[in-house]
This record gives sequence, structure tokens and C-alpha cells, in this order.
Amino acid sequence: MATAKPPAKKAAPAKKVAAKKAAPAAKKAAPAKKAAPAKKAAPAKKAAAKAPAKKRTPNAAFMKAMTPSPQLAAVIGATPVPRTEVTKKVWEYIKANNLQDSAKRTMINADAKLKEIFKKAQVSMFEMTKLINGHLK
Repeated sequence: MATAKPPAKKAAPAKKVAAKKAAPAAKKAAPAKKAAPAKKAAPAKKAAAKAPAKKRTPNAAFMKAMTPSPQLAAVIGATPVPRTEVTKKVWEYIKANNLQDSAKRTMINADAKLKEIFKKAQVSMFEMTKLINGHLK
């Protein structure tokens, strides 16, 4: 046997509908709010008047031409070059022969020429310069 719903519950939805209809009207009647005043932008910092920067001079020890060992000369050439250029030329060789490890880019896979210098099959790029410096005079 089904029971009838109490009449009090039926009256409640009618009140809600009336309240919903009245709500939009209340919104229209309320005066429009003014937008919050925009925050003032922080004043731009004035650059301190500095003397013109001096051109940085490289350290003479890095620019001194170094003679590579025969093993290193096979990779970069036999002419004396500064340490900075040695590193650049070794990287050119690594990139040209695709010797950088594809999974871990900081590791260098040595081929036959580099294995004579590194004495290992794989070295870190940070360890590489240390090993190369042993082949410079």
C-alpha cells in the first residue's frame, strides 16, 4: 500500500520556486558595484649610473697555446691551440660522430680514438676535460 506524501512537503517546493524567481529581480535592483581600484604599478627602479663596464679580458693561462699529445692530436689536430679551443674541438668531434649517449646526455661514449685518451668506454662530460688536460703540454 502506497502512502501519500504529507502536504507540508508539497508546499516547500512552491516556496523555493518563488524564491528563485525573486532572486534575479533582487540582483537587478541592487546597484552595480564599482570595480576595485587598480593597484598602482611599482615605480620602475632607476638604473644606477655606473661607469661603462670594462671588456672582460680572458685569463692568460687559458689562452696559452698548448701542444696536444699524439693521441689527442688524432682528434683535434697537431697544431698548438688554447685549452678553450681544445674543448670546443673535442665537442665538435663528439657531435660529428654522434658519441653523446642518447639516454643520458651527460655521458660520452668513446670510440677508438677517444678510448686512447679516456682509457674507458664511457666518461662523464665533466670528467672529460680533466682527462683531456693530461694530454696537453
